[in-house]
Amino acid sequence: MESQPLPLAGITVVAVEQAVAAPFATRQLADLGARVIKVERIDGGDFARGYDSAAGGLASHFVWCNRGKESIALDLKDPRGVAVVRQLIAGADVFVQNLAHGAAARLGLDAATLCVAHPRLVAVDISGYGPSGPYAGKRAYDMLVQCEAGLVSVTGTPGQPVKAGIPAADIAAAMYAFSGVLAALVRRGVSGRGGPVEVSMLDALAEWMGHPLHHAMHGGTPPARTGLAHAVIAPYDAYPTADGGKVLLSVQNDREWRRLAEQVIGRPELGTDPDFATNAARVENRERTDALVGEALGGLGADEAVVLLERAGVACARLRDVQQLAEHPQLAARERWREVGSPVGPLRALLPPITLPGGGEAPMGDVPALGEHTEALLRAVGMADVEIAALRRDGVAA
Repeated sequence: MESQPLPLAGITVVAVEQAVAAPFATRQLADLGARVIKVERIDGGDFARGYDSAAGGLASHFVWCNRGKESIALDLKDPRGVAVVRQLIAGADVFVQNLAHGAAARLGLDAATLCVAHPRLVAVDISGYGPSGPYAGKRAYDMLVQCEAGLVSVTGTPGQPVKAGIPAADIAAAMYAFSGVLAALVRRGVSGRGGPVEVSMLDALAEWMGHPLHHAMHGGTPPARTGLAHAVIAPYDAYPTADGGKVLLSVQNDREWRRLAEQVIGRPELGTDPDFATNAARVENRERTDALVGEALGGLGADEAVVLLERAGVACARLRDVQQLAEHPQLAARERWREVGSPVGPLRALLPPITLPGGGEAPMGDVPALGEHTEALLRAVGMADVEIAALRRDGVAA
């Protein structure tokens, strides 16, 4: 098969971004071949650089969201810094920003303003709660939006709601911004015009809450928090194994229950016992059902339990921790790991989930140091040595 160019080869993105939502969106664009220019503060850059130092001395969030980008450090409180951003935007196809409410508009870098000046530009505003309404100016960190969107209310155990262990609101907004850019670029290819794209974290996560939201709105009750169990299916939970692991299994119908009873529990009569023969009966007798399954799996090692369950045609999974994910045999077998460069040397990174056979592999460029590309980008917009020196001397560029 003849190799095809990456879909976004030749597309230039300028991003005034921080934290996770916008950086993760623009990283998806970089993975598809776009050139992404990341504008950072001169005093420490994107504040996600300082979250931790777990990735060989770099922040894990930053490494995850910012490979393959060029970093320019500018002071946007100085008109000369904003002027540089405007020059970069003039040569770009896409602009993305997730500054605090009102900040982009004060700088003239909001999507509406930019799209008037540059009709072919696709300009994205990512916010916490949208540009209007009583919450527009409210701080919108991921955990706070998870609470406002009701995600925390359906996550956890009966006695304790918990936030998701990943930044779900940030990721949701990022992926809608990413798909919004792709849609706007397709529209531009037809009409010749770009236009604004607006995404809020609350809107994005509220959409992801669709099932419990519709269930509650239309006459049902909000789903109960059940930990790893399922509110209306049994058995459906994680069960300890003899070697200290846990195996999660899910019985979706009564045929599977009969196979589980015969081939795993070793008591085929449970398949027709009125207390267990139907899912409704098993839910009503959940504690007894779980005890039967737990006793059967508790005498097996995790690997042995998985083999036995799969042989019986019962859906199951190992309950893995993050380190075990890093060594997952499926990821290894499919050669999903690569190395990316960084200021501290090579770091492991996963290939992006979108695979385009015949379209070339995602470039997965280096994680940039703060201001690593400042001088090259200033020269690219036509600045002479004396002008660059003045910006550095005055603390406008770094």
